[in-house]
Formats: sequence, C-alpha cells, structure tokens
Amino acid sequence: MIKGFGGIFWRTKNLEVVKKWYSDVLKIEIEDWNGTVIKPEAGNETIFSFFPENDSYFPTEQQVMLNFQVHDINETIQHLEHIGVPLVKKKEISEYGKFVWIEDPEGRLIELWEK
Repeated sequence: MIKGFGGIFWRTKNLEVVKKWYSDVLKIEIEDWNGTVIKPEAGNETIFSFFPENDSYFPTEQQVMLNFQVHDINETIQHLEHIGVPLVKKKEISEYGKFVWIEDPEGRLIELWEK
C-alpha cells in the first residue's frame, strides 16, 4: 500500500535561519516555497522506526529525529569541520553503518548515516 515517504514537515521559530542552516550545512537547496524535493538514489532506503517513549537513543523531549544518508561520512565530517559545525556525537561504527550527530539551530539532533 505504501510507496514511500511523501514528505517531512515541521514548524520552525526562525524560518530564514533554519533554511540557511540546512542549505549551508547539509547542502539541501531550499526553494522559495520553503522546501525541496529530495529524489532517492538507487540503493537508498528509508527507515521508519518507532522508539519507546523513554528510550535514550535520542533526547526524550525530541519527538522525531531526522536521519540523512550520506555518501561518505569522513567527507561529511570534513565539510562540517570546515564550516564550524560541531559533532554532538563522534563517529560511531556498528553493523548498521557509520553515524555522526549534529544539531540544527533550534537544537534538534540530526543523525548522518553512511550505510
């Protein structure tokens, strides 16, 4: 029945700051309508997963955490260092891939993942 995610939508307190941050940091080109279309590449997959209310994987006061797949986590870390975006969680390697966390201007944790 489900083909894929149709979108991710959320409210923000400072639209222009958040748009610029996502454009500069994650290279997501935000268009005039305050969004963009991210077209999946072959081999990419989207995980849809629930966490118990008290799970400590990400802050319990944050209802949703974004996870973006990246081509090369080391290249991504170099980009983040170059533009002065600190890692909230250093590179972690597991059977699921390589991960780092950063924080957007409103304090939302974002997970970056190389599969």
